[in-house]
Amino acid sequence: MITAGIDLAAAPRGTAVAHVDWRAGPAVVTDVVVGADDDALVAVLRGPATKVGIDSPLGWPSDFVAFVTAHHQDEVPFDAAEQPRWKVPLVNRATDLHVRQQVGLVPLSVSADLIGHTALRCATVLAQARVRGVDVRRDGAGTVAEVYPAAALKQWGLPHRGYKGRALTAARAALVTALQEAAPWLDLGDHEPTVRASDHALDAVVGALVARAVALGRTAPPGTRMAAREGWIHYPAGPLRDLVATD
Repeated sequence: MITAGIDLAAAPRGTAVAHVDWRAGPAVVTDVVVGADDDALVAVLRGPATKVGIDSPLGWPSDFVAFVTAHHQDEVPFDAAEQPRWKVPLVNRATDLHVRQQVGLVPLSVSADLIGHTALRCATVLAQARVRGVDVRRDGAGTVAEVYPAAALKQWGLPHRGYKGRALTAARAALVTALQEAAPWLDLGDHEPTVRASDHALDAVVGALVARAVALGRTAPPGTRMAAREGWIHYPAGPLRDLVATD
């Protein structure tokens, strides 16, 4: 089995891709690329990977879509803002609330945070892949699965905050070391310096690991039908050792 991880950003510069080959016993990171454009991402989705983990929202809250549509048609109810916590379903998908409750992390809001720019790019990439025959169902049942590296790291008992950016190189290096100690079967090979230097590369590798968990059925499954439209964040339901090659 081959899995891939995409740490998606609004522009190619901050977008990384990693592939992990699980066929030889140890999990071998076969490539890491930082600076992937849309054509490269579509190629990944059409490539040999059984599952591709994408660190980006794959959809928007259903209530937000309905609200914006109503606003566009001048049909927003006058009393909408009078309801208690009326913004909650507009700025949170079902999966965001699930992760908050089960993992204790708060995903960025795709409808109210800058990550919306990344989601817009993701939507266009998935559309390009779809017309080329790729199964891009947003609930993870097809080729792609939405991942959240921080949630995965936390579930695995690893540091999940404070490792991003040039100023936190030492913390990121410590995280990579901790990951290697927790998963001695993970072979970063010649790509280790890149993974230590770039948080984008590191998140792409984590995304590929979570993609393996999804492929093996070892993540929290979608808990709502809305996942088909909104997307569903897959996070590990067990320890890292569950990912070790069994096929």
